[in-house]
Amino acid sequence: MSIFEYNGSAVVAMVGKNCFALASDRRLGVQLQTLATDFQKIYKIHDKLYVGLSGLATDAQTLYQRLVFRHKLYQLREERGIKPETFASLVSALLYEKRFGPYFCQPVIAGLGEDDKPFICTMDSIGAKELAKDFVVAGTASESLYGACESMYKPDMEPEELFETVSQALLASVDRDCLSGWGGHVFIVTPSQVIERTLKARMD
Repeated sequence: MSIFEYNGSAVVAMVGKNCFALASDRRLGVQLQTLATDFQKIYKIHDKLYVGLSGLATDAQTLYQRLVFRHKLYQLREERGIKPETFASLVSALLYEKRFGPYFCQPVIAGLGEDDKPFICTMDSIGAKELAKDFVVAGTASESLYGACESMYKPDMEPEELFETVSQALLASVDRDCLSGWGGHVFIVTPSQVIERTLKARMD
């Protein structure tokens, strides 16, 4: 068993028309034993920037605390919020710094940049970035997420349609993975608002 599969996770980010969706499952387990069904995997950096952390839950929480610290330092120095592209580079550098004893996390970064252009990206545990124009996935359910997103995604979706698409992709995928599931957590971020919703799923 890989250390990345110890707690189980499913995270997906998808781009719409001047908006993006970031969704995750809610299960925290130790291999096949479920410990919690309300575990947070998506974290807010600022109003238009979010990060989803899949992988080992303890490392995800530690990494989030370090990211908040680095973002606060950036805010103090620059006197503005960080751009998603810059934040992706910051996360990548932070992970690569620890490459000989890495954080066992695969971050998914999603944000609205200049002119409210959506930016999504994921990376491996040592910070190798993977940029995409449509969707990115991470976690133990990533293989089935790729398939579901590939078949359901279409460009320039409005927020409500994007929510429906990302939710259906997530729910279909976690049903095909033993280590993730127990509901979903979805954020839809537009230039004017953030919509947060909780999904009910199969409880097994």
